[in-house]
Amino acid sequence: MPVYIWRGKNRYGDLVGGERVAASTEDLTRALQRDQIAIINVKPKRAMPSIPFLSREKVKLKELAFFSRQLSVLIDAELPLIQSLGLLAEQQKNKYFTRVITEVKEDVEAGSALHQALRKHPKVFDDLYCNLVASGEQSGSLDIMLRRLADYQEDMIKLRAKVKQAMIYPTAIVCFAIIVAIFMLWKVIPVFGGIYQELGAQLPGLTAFVLALSNFVSSYILIIVVVLLALIFGYRYWKKTPVGGEVIDRVSLKIPIMGNLMKKISLSRLTRTLSTLISGGVPMLESMKIASTTTDNVVIEKQIMHARQLVSEGKSLNESLKEAGKGEFPPMMIQMVNVGESTGTLDEMLGKLANFFDDEVDDAVTSLLSALEPIVLIFVGVIVGGLVISMYLPLFNLIQQF
Repeated sequence: MPVYIWRGKNRYGDLVGGERVAASTEDLTRALQRDQIAIINVKPKRAMPSIPFLSREKVKLKELAFFSRQLSVLIDAELPLIQSLGLLAEQQKNKYFTRVITEVKEDVEAGSALHQALRKHPKVFDDLYCNLVASGEQSGSLDIMLRRLADYQEDMIKLRAKVKQAMIYPTAIVCFAIIVAIFMLWKVIPVFGGIYQELGAQLPGLTAFVLALSNFVSSYILIIVVVLLALIFGYRYWKKTPVGGEVIDRVSLKIPIMGNLMKKISLSRLTRTLSTLISGGVPMLESMKIASTTTDNVVIEKQIMHARQLVSEGKSLNESLKEAGKGEFPPMMIQMVNVGESTGTLDEMLGKLANFFDDEVDDAVTSLLSALEPIVLIFVGVIVGGLVISMYLPLFNLIQQF
């Protein structure tokens, strides 16, 4: 939503002002009038241009979780909100985060609710965060909601660590093997080629092929590097497009072993987010909309949005998931959601499902690493070992001649 700059007078006649997020100037006017503020001026805030590649304005999830935990403790200790925000702003090592918290504090001082002030910084505080804070403010349990947010964020940090554990090792080994192979073709193998040419050695087919490949790499090394970089950036750009993102996510779910892991990670995020939102008093339809964006998979996100449409038409959540998922969601998940709806403990059941999927992710990561380790070693052996053997084959022929 747009940000508006406003000025006015409070009920004591003092001049006040600030910035607020609102759907329109009319909505902002009504909100300020409810706060007993006589409006003098309202105008939209101009967006500052930003350069994505040069921007370092980022807050890590770990920093946000620590902020949520600390703010919860301070509020629970009955410290005023403005003073709490001021203390936390001073403690941050991230200068950008310090500036964000300071702006939030200034907006709260000017009369904004905390969730309204947070919504002005969507890069830091997403819809899930703002909705739970709004629910906490309305129910008088802001410290509890912030504690739940901190728990949720810490669980997400653990889940991300598991994903990195599954992806970094094989990716690093394969990339290293490719770089070593390109370096050998570019610098090492031409030396052997020159020696064999001087000796007039008869080259086996494998050696001749590798030397031809080496000549190609040596001649077009810059073009090869540019093409590789173009493929990497092209892939990342295509993945961000609606069509590309859906194709990549759909294919990733069908990859043996890896697809099962990706699916469990998405379901873990989905169930934990839904559990956190529902337990925080956020309406079901809004919870499903927010939770769908945390799955990090377009295919599952669309299925959740389809289920949300069915829920809005009057169907239960378990029926909607069963129909929208078309067999993609595990039967146990449907059954536990059904039990949760029947007993009024849906948030607890979703939390148990999230814990179950976390354990499944642990097992899947272990299985994936066990399966990939020999495959990666064989790949590296074939690439690097093949190049080395191809260079020594002519030596064996020369030795036999003498």
